[in-house]
Amino acid sequence: MAARGQYARGVARRAQILETALAVVARDGYSRATVKQIADEAGISQNGLLHHFGSKEALLSEVLQRRDEADHAAKASGPGEDGRGDPPPLTSMDDMAAGVARLLRHNASVPGLVQLYSRLSTEATDPGHTSHDYFVQRFRTIRGHMQVAFDELGAAGELPPGADPATLATVMVALLDGLQVQWLYDDEMDMAAPVEHLLALLAGGAPASGG
Repeated sequence: MAARGQYARGVARRAQILETALAVVARDGYSRATVKQIADEAGISQNGLLHHFGSKEALLSEVLQRRDEADHAAKASGPGEDGRGDPPPLTSMDDMAAGVARLLRHNASVPGLVQLYSRLSTEATDPGHTSHDYFVQRFRTIRGHMQVAFDELGAAGELPPGADPATLATVMVALLDGLQVQWLYDDEMDMAAPVEHLLALLAGGAPASGG
């Protein structure tokens, strides 16, 4: 029983460190979120923190995973979804544009996490990087979700003839990541406007000028 209690305390402590690291990175960004600062705010020594995670890179990789879990939980508890937490099928390009705009507005509120994601997504192209497998799986998952969304829009007659949902999904993921990099250089840029413009064109509408 003592061993189980000790294990449970270790799991809880690890989760608390992750929550602290998530808040510190969101506030201060990748470069300024040092192991010392995270450890101090978590009320633990640097050695104690590294005992749980091994390295700053491993900790930050798990921070991204924790962010994804939090975002998924928030989405699953949102309004207009069924009892399983699944979103209803998309029937309008406007619905997709609104959802993407909400995502980008949320990301703009946590610039440190956007910076962390952009930094690690580049560094982790090295197969030996701690976050490599995370990004391989994440890109596959996100492309899959996007393809399902475009499949639904195609079934609703919202896509032009010949449009390939898998290709559109790949393009959309690249667009969103690229917009975030540009936004890190110019935070006055409206990330949602180019996406809304593109989706309006796909739907055959007349997009608003600007962006």
